[in-house]
Amino acid sequence: MLVGALAAACVAPGHAAAAAQCSKSYSYAGLTASTRSHGISATLTALALPDVLNGHVAGWVGVGGVGLGPGGSSEWIQVGLSAFPGTPSKIYYEVRQPGWAAKYVEVKTSVALGERHRVGVLEARGKPNVWRVWVDGRPVSPMYYLPGSHAGWQPQATAESWNGDAGVCNNFAYGFEGISLMSKPGGAWRALSDPGFEFEDIGYSMTRRSPASFVASSRALLQTLKRR
Repeated sequence: MLVGALAAACVAPGHAAAAAQCSKSYSYAGLTASTRSHGISATLTALALPDVLNGHVAGWVGVGGVGLGPGGSSEWIQVGLSAFPGTPSKIYYEVRQPGWAAKYVEVKTSVALGERHRVGVLEARGKPNVWRVWVDGRPVSPMYYLPGSHAGWQPQATAESWNGDAGVCNNFAYGFEGISLMSKPGGAWRALSDPGFEFEDIGYSMTRRSPASFVASSRALLQTLKRR
């Protein structure tokens, strides 16, 4: 019922988030897998038009993070949907290698409401610590070397809002379906079956639909949609 209500919202929520306050610069709603893996994939859908008051919003799957690289360096690779003030959703990927700034790449510049895309990151078979981004069954990135990653990371599937320290809650609603993990580089995908670790920051909601699917959204947008 929740997904149906969100998918029916084909107009912007009218800055419903303006009344809410999100004190964190970055806010998240999603999950972290409880086991290490060599890849993660999911089907992502924008279930409502993003309403970005300041900064950006995104829904993504990926591995790595701040301080998880060698010697406490930061490294990650992720792919998903993003939006900025006044822009449609886009397919993007982002990679950060130790000693380098994060690299943001747009794969598709406009994604319609309700458009579904299968996205994932995967460690390459026979190439330890080398990762690639995939969208709809094809590679869309070069191979990136992420030292120390061959031991496996706990993948994440999450939505995020960055408000540039403006204290506002940006609006989004993303559907994550068929979340799958890779147990070995270049192996077979297996549907996420354990609950993992769920998280929700103030102003945002993660609603589980099954072990391998959920909806992440701003709470203000949920309230607005329920009244319609």
